[in-house]
This record gives sequence, C-alpha cells and structure tokens, in this order.
Amino acid sequence: MATVKLKSPIDGSIYAERPVATDQAINAAAERARAAQEKWAETPVAERGKYMLAMLEALVGISDEIVPEIAWQMGRPVRYGGEFGGVKERTSYMVEIAEAALKPIMASNPKDGFRRYVKKVPLGVVLVIAPWNYPYLTAVNTIVPALMAGSAVILKHAAQTLLVGERFQQAFDKAGLPKGLFQNLVMNHDQTERLLGSGKIDHVNFTGSVAGGRAIEKAAAGTFMTLGLELGGKDPAYVLPDAKMD
Repeated sequence: MATVKLKSPIDGSIYAERPVATDQAINAAAERARAAQEKWAETPVAERGKYMLAMLEALVGISDEIVPEIAWQMGRPVRYGGEFGGVKERTSYMVEIAEAALKPIMASNPKDGFRRYVKKVPLGVVLVIAPWNYPYLTAVNTIVPALMAGSAVILKHAAQTLLVGERFQQAFDKAGLPKGLFQNLVMNHDQTERLLGSGKIDHVNFTGSVAGGRAIEKAAAGTFMTLGLELGGKDPAYVLPDAKMD
C-alpha cells in the first residue's frame, strides 16, 4: 500500500505516515460531497455559522496538542504558538460578515417592469490544497468561507503537515457538521490531477509554487471549474550594508 511519510525537520525522523486514499475512496468522497452540498445549500447562513464556531471551539480546545505537533511537522518553535490568534479572528469575522456578504446585490439602475439583481449561489464542491508554512491559517481562509457560502469542502493538505487535515476533520466531526461536507483526503499528485480533471470539483483553491499552480491549471483544463491560485512570491528583498546579520 502506498503511503505518504512526513519527515520531521527537527531530527530527520519519520514523524507520521499515512496511507494514500484509493481512487475508489476519492471518487466516493466526491460523490458524498456533492450529495451533502445540495442539502447544505438550503441551510440558513446563521445555522452554518454555528457549525463553524463549534469547529473553532473544538480546534482551540486541542491547541496544547497541536502546537508541539506543528513544531515536529514543519519546524516552527513552540514559543510562536499554533496560529490560533489569527484562526480565531478570521473564522469569527467570516462568520460575522457572511449574512451580509451573501445577500443579493440589487442593481443600482432599476428599470420599470424588471427586477434586476445579482444572486450569489454556492460554487458546489471546493477542493482546498493547503500549504505547510501556515498550515491552519491558510486552510481556514478557504474552508470557512466555502462552507459559509453553502459549498462542500475536500481538503488535501501538504505532505509536510499531514496531521493538520486530520485535526480539522476531528474538529468538524466534534462540531457535528453533517457528513460529507468536510472531508480530509491524503492524495498523491497524480490522484489530485485526476480528481481535478474528473469534473467532480467546481472550484480549487491552491497556495503554493508557480509550478504547482501551472500543473493544477493544466489538470483542470476543459472542466470550466474556477481556480484560486496564490503562487510563489516574486517581490525582491534588499539587504543593506548596515543590516545586523547575527
């Protein structure tokens, strides 16, 4: 059975190892997401928000376990914490603004005999491909708004932060989120590309390298899904002669 191994940057040991999902399991997850999303789209926004806040409470409740876990996975010293200040702030804010943000936009130039407006509807099934550098913060930036907007989410987290996806799953399960709306999958690159090209995903959000973004765009070609790609930095940095390097 193929597995994904997480090698800790602290001592080079294998900190975690997980089996890669089978193609059948991936297809079944996409089908569950589609079925669950149809009912979720009819759920009032305020009720969706209650699940998000319950997930947040569950996640914060295990922060003492998560902080050292992050250190072993991607090397961040425990004194810097587990991103929970930002996770709490962003989750709470996105829940707070969702009702207003998702309301129809009425046309500013009304016309007699017509009702002109833009209605916001869920995208459907959203695939989140999250990076290792801020593994909770970058993931929650897409997971929460997607669910608040009435979509279902499949999460593929970076191999270097395998356990983060499991923690999100644990928190959503404890919150009682209906089955199929959030699913964490361990997939390799080939499986991810096949899922993107299958027509079962309506939107993908990816944070990572330019090469990774290019591969995603190629895999999704012809599906007409929407893409959200936050790719590698390109800003120059200057080190001046008086910089203290020690």
